[in-house]
Amino acid sequence: MIDHTGVSVSDYGKSRAFYQAALGAIGYVLDKEFPASVTGSTDVAGFGPPGQPDFWIHRGTPNQPPLHVAFRVDSRETVDAFHRAALAAGGRDNGAPGIRAHYHPNYYGAFVLDPDGHNIEAVCHKPA
Repeated sequence: MIDHTGVSVSDYGKSRAFYQAALGAIGYVLDKEFPASVTGSTDVAGFGPPGQPDFWIHRGTPNQPPLHVAFRVDSRETVDAFHRAALAAGGRDNGAPGIRAHYHPNYYGAFVLDPDGHNIEAVCHKPA
């Protein structure tokens, strides 16, 4: 089981705002934030369910190639809300909400590129 993961971002403020909006649509909050003066190297922000940050961003050279991170959600409506919020926050569409039957009949996902080109997805595996 993965405990947490994260990505390097080129513009910390821009990415912080993007993830706060996009992940807010799936119930995540900006739960922890530490400046470089605390970490000893760079600014970091942790997002997740309240009290459980499991996705982190940190200021640095963006990962190359960009990463793909998928967030499992409980409803197709939440996938739709994620996609709308991510686009409104400056993300670029990389796959509108819909069924991806080549994965399985109930795979409903949406894909957005973050400010550094990381492919961020929300996916629901439940039937409609």
